[in-house]
Amino acid sequence: MIVLNLCCEHEHLFEGWFASAAAFEAQCRDGRVECPVCGSIRIARRPTAPYVNTGAPVPSRAPAAARPAQPAVDVVATAMALLRRLGRDSEDVGERFTEEARRIHYGEHAPRPIKGQASPDEVGELLDEGILVLPLPGDDDLH
Repeated sequence: MIVLNLCCEHEHLFEGWFASAAAFEAQCRDGRVECPVCGSIRIARRPTAPYVNTGAPVPSRAPAAARPAQPAVDVVATAMALLRRLGRDSEDVGERFTEEARRIHYGEHAPRPIKGQASPDEVGELLDEGILVLPLPGDDDLH
């Protein structure tokens, strides 16, 4: 797994996690990498510092004045764009959410992103079973 620094055509900076550099290139070519802020699929790699674990202490960072300034990213806009994307890319299983999440987790159904309704108790039960779910606002709240 590699972490790449990425930037869209509008200079929004973000990270992407990929199996390899080749996987990143293939996903970009297929239009599957998009900016979490604006949704652009015109993505470029930015320089990424390699990290090698040598066991030596990590050197202190340069003073703030010496570091290059990075454009501020509107955190709310980024979060809303991500929530919209999650909603758009997920299958709505409605009230069957808890049942379907378990079937996916236990290998009875193919993995896929799903959304639906679950009570707070049902969400707690899923989390207790090790099934990671994230309560999100409804679709109407994301517009």
